[in-house]
Amino acid sequence: MAASDTERAQQQIDEIEALSSIYGDDWCVVDEDEKIYCIKISDCLDQPKWTLCLQVILPPGYPAAEPPIYQLKQNLGESILYLWVEKIREVLVEKAQSSDSEPDIKKTTEEVDEDDGDDFLLDYQPTQEDQTKMLNYMTSESHEDEELPPIHHGNPITDRRSTFQAHLAPVVTTRQVKRVLEKLYENKKIASATHNIYAYRIYCEDKQTFLQDCEDDGETAAGGRLLHLIQILNVHNVLVVVSRWYGGILLGPDRFKHINNCARNVLVEHDYVPSTEESSRQVGKSKKIRKDNKKKTEH
Repeated sequence: MAASDTERAQQQIDEIEALSSIYGDDWCVVDEDEKIYCIKISDCLDQPKWTLCLQVILPPGYPAAEPPIYQLKQNLGESILYLWVEKIREVLVEKAQSSDSEPDIKKTTEEVDEDDGDDFLLDYQPTQEDQTKMLNYMTSESHEDEELPPIHHGNPITDRRSTFQAHLAPVVTTRQVKRVLEKLYENKKIASATHNIYAYRIYCEDKQTFLQDCEDDGETAAGGRLLHLIQILNVHNVLVVVSRWYGGILLGPDRFKHINNCARNVLVEHDYVPSTEESSRQVGKSKKIRKDNKKKTEH
């Protein structure tokens, strides 16, 4: 079924918010009305040698019907078209090699129609019936003997008297998800939060699929956006809960930014995703290895 204009617009909003929290200061809005954005990409944080600006335009039909329009801008005044072509070729070769060795993960457990054309669900919003089924399923399972995973708490973010705090736990079963949620609600402060938004994503190795779900807890669409962030970061076997204590002042769209930032911060802190600095170091290290290997082959 083709996505409506409203659904496509919501998908774009979700992706923009997720990317904004991932790239932080390297992400900027060029023209909100025209959906033009820019991401600064450097080979390192300190005195980068290479800096590119990836400018993207999201057409009305993106992501279902139209691809994004992009431009690469480089500010050193050097001839780099050849480097761009070779870098793209390198990425394609790596992707082809990895696809031969990695499991073919085609479906999530939420997707039941094999002909829907989606590799994974970016904007899953569980219906009330879905949530009831999941709750009944999780409740019916015996989880008393399930080991309680460690629970980690992130640093809170406060804006206009509203406070946001993320909590994280490694999980590999829905029973563990249930146990963690129960444990968190034993904390009176967390239980009294205005919203406890959560999302989890578990990789089922035997079926080579992802089991994932989310909960808004009254903050409309927040759970789906949190799950979208986890998908974009490509993390799994984790539950992230973000508590919000409302301070009496409406934050508008900023509340989603704080929810995603809290979630990403706690994922970085516990090594589910690299920090921006670590990513830059990895890029620099891989470049050095490739240069060393090239020198060896030349000799």
